[in-house]
Amino acid sequence: MELSVLLYMSSGLFLGWSLGANDAANVFGTAVGTRMVSFKTAALITSVFCILGAVISGAGAAHTLSKLGDINALGGAFVAAFAAAAVVAWLTVLGLPVSTTQAVVGAIIGWNFFTGMATDFTIFKTIVATWFLSPVLAAIFSYFMYKGVSWWLNKQKVHLITLDAMTRVALIAAGVLGAYSLGANNIANVMGVFIGANPFNDFGMISGLQQLFFVGGIAIAFGVYTYGKKVMMTVGDSIAPLTPVAAVIVVLSTSLVLLLFASEDLEFLLASLGLPTIPLVPVSSSQAVVGAVIGIGFIQNAHNIKWSVTGRIAIAWVQTPIISALVSFVMLFFVQNLFSQTVFQKVEYQLSKPLLERHVKTMDVKSLESLIGKPFDNSGSLKSEVDKLLPKADYKAELKMIQEARMERIYIDAARFPELDKSGLLTKPQIDSVKSLAGKTFDYRWQLENALAETSETWRLKEKTVLNKPYNKDVIQRLTIVMDLYTERMK
Repeated sequence: MELSVLLYMSSGLFLGWSLGANDAANVFGTAVGTRMVSFKTAALITSVFCILGAVISGAGAAHTLSKLGDINALGGAFVAAFAAAAVVAWLTVLGLPVSTTQAVVGAIIGWNFFTGMATDFTIFKTIVATWFLSPVLAAIFSYFMYKGVSWWLNKQKVHLITLDAMTRVALIAAGVLGAYSLGANNIANVMGVFIGANPFNDFGMISGLQQLFFVGGIAIAFGVYTYGKKVMMTVGDSIAPLTPVAAVIVVLSTSLVLLLFASEDLEFLLASLGLPTIPLVPVSSSQAVVGAVIGIGFIQNAHNIKWSVTGRIAIAWVQTPIISALVSFVMLFFVQNLFSQTVFQKVEYQLSKPLLERHVKTMDVKSLESLIGKPFDNSGSLKSEVDKLLPKADYKAELKMIQEARMERIYIDAARFPELDKSGLLTKPQIDSVKSLAGKTFDYRWQLENALAETSETWRLKEKTVLNKPYNKDVIQRLTIVMDLYTERMK
């Protein structure tokens, strides 16, 4: 990897360190705070299983976060990650369990505002909803789990020595689950901004995305070892006094919340059973663990909850996305204008007659005909013009049309067919389908998708449902290979 790429990614590594230093508390803070597990043991378990969770199960939430803002240049990804990391590191020094998710979301929105790109507020609202939902869910889980475990222990009359041994084992087992969950869900915060500008290529069976997540996981582990203890003690004994058994429940409750919002397998299982699914978004482990601690605090004695500490944490949560967005915006200005670095790859958006016809059922496209052929430098400026002509347009339909208006300029060059044959992931019918389009050009991605689908059913996407998600994800991955080969990138 080039030195320049490593320098750009250094901010992501800094963010990973910040997350490890801060969010390790959410896995083992209660265990270390109650003196049931040593910090060294907690740090080792957290590091190993956090990396495994990131590499194996990190894709679901990460792709959701990348849709909030499609950061398409390493310079922009560097600034967004650094802005988020700086805010997280600052609050970590203060000993507060800050939400890394909020810091990253704020930084991405700062990038959107600076570049003029439209923010997908549908995804934004979903993520923000989890900021309220995750601590509530964790509190509910911890409340009822603690009630159930307490009832069982009282009924079994477990000896204190036996209980102590059981609790230590349970804390380690819960920590393993918690560390895996943290990596699976929160790697999106560390490396999500780099997905659109991922410098890694696929290497055999190991995808470029998995390599990216592995690097992020290493950074998280380093943060755990070097600075994780201080925040562990804040969560462990500063919000409310906890018994060792309560510490187990807190870790389990937090882990369950993280897994609920990160597991694609769980999402598929719920859908196959006809049950409502949970959106795959990066949630704040800090908010979840604080909610879990408070849930148990209500059972033991609500007066024991240190509301002053909880208040400081809540204020930090409110400040985090705002400060992160401002830092990101200001840094982007200086990096672009003072250091002449590319923070945004130019992207052209343009409406055309075929595109408007594609959306005739969902929008009053006749009112937009005056915009046909007019180039826009970013999605935000196009959205502003559409809003003027269609002030009451359906938001989702409008955003979808604007996203599809991105000019790609795809040319199926026969000279590159040998590269297509060597790609490894495409089937023979899919390759033959691409070759049948030799010499043709397409302005938009969706035009290529439609042309391929007409020539072979292997390129046809199924209805957009959770059950069809694995199949569609595979087809989209193969489409991206074709796009990368034949798209004429704008200068």
